[in-house]
Amino acid sequence: MAIIRPFRALRPQPERAQEVASVPYDVVNTDEARALAEGNPFSFQHVSRPEIDLPPDTDIHSDVVYRKAVENFEKLIATAPLEKENEPSLYLYRLIMGDHEQIGVVACASIDEYDDGTIRKHERTRRDKEDDRTRHMLMLKAQTGPVFLTYRARPEIDEQVSAAINAEPLFDLTAPDGVRHTIWRLSETESLVKSFESVPLLYIADGHHRAASAARARVEMRQRGSSGTFLAVAFPDNRVRILPYNRIVKDLGELSAADFLQAVRARFEVEKGPAMPAARGEIAMYFQGGWHTLRALGPPDRAAAIAALDVSVLQDRLLAPVLKITDVRTDARIEFVGGARGTDELERLVDSGRAAAAFSLFPVAVDDLMAVSDAGAIMPPKSTWFEPKLRDGLLIHVI
Repeated sequence: MAIIRPFRALRPQPERAQEVASVPYDVVNTDEARALAEGNPFSFQHVSRPEIDLPPDTDIHSDVVYRKAVENFEKLIATAPLEKENEPSLYLYRLIMGDHEQIGVVACASIDEYDDGTIRKHERTRRDKEDDRTRHMLMLKAQTGPVFLTYRARPEIDEQVSAAINAEPLFDLTAPDGVRHTIWRLSETESLVKSFESVPLLYIADGHHRAASAARARVEMRQRGSSGTFLAVAFPDNRVRILPYNRIVKDLGELSAADFLQAVRARFEVEKGPAMPAARGEIAMYFQGGWHTLRALGPPDRAAAIAALDVSVLQDRLLAPVLKITDVRTDARIEFVGGARGTDELERLVDSGRAAAAFSLFPVAVDDLMAVSDAGAIMPPKSTWFEPKLRDGLLIHVI
């Protein structure tokens, strides 16, 4: 069963929420974080990316950075101010982006269930990123950004959520990117906690490094009296939206343009097509000023749960054998472009000469993510881009 627990959130005052709320630490680099926080002393970027307040050549994993995070956090608590709820609560978090709406339950999830597989994973984490967030969490004594979970929707949970959002919200703000963020505090929690006990599995959609870091920090957390949980928002699967995670390649290696196209045609059916694939099984390639639709020839190369993913087809049929890009995590010749940036960005990168070719993918379905997780497999790197993104700093779990 899925265990969720109410918690006493540390949070800004409603009138300050707009200034505090920040994009997740891992979707921006230092320069982007610095630009977002410029002129705003209450931005949570000062806590999640504290290097923005240090000299530009500072090693972002040095001791001074983590000490600066603590200093900035304490300053924000005092000046925003941030206040801790008197009683443990659950919260509802609604995201509206254009015509898309999703509502999740904010709670603390169980690290034990993360370990035993009740909370399932689909991504391999990197040790250096775990080290960073584990140290950040322990230095602050707080979990400052939630893990994005999903679960197979259940009517009894939907009904409770629908009834609760008729109340006055705690926060209601529209971020600079146009996404509306609304949060409700629930004083009555027992029935929703009970309903989640009938949910057999939770799935990490986004935030694997946050969850892994919480698991690593649990020994010290328990010594401090914490219950061994991590901050999470759980959304029903039928409301989660996944955008593609597209690719650009900077060069064709030793191949000429003609040789590259010949190799592609040996592995794919190729025809002129749109910038966005119309269906699963199609890959859109932008090359030499035009879009082409690629459909793989022959059966897939890997086991079913992974092989059917278009990102796997692209890797197995083209990137690895043709362009010799075998490890997309480390090869500097490939970069990833989140689907929210659109296909115009892919065209711009190629037309400007920054890339030789670009690939637009059909988005992975939530069912695919769950199937891979259930099989105990790992999704290919950079397979999913979840949008809209949750904001850091609105609800903090003090450990």
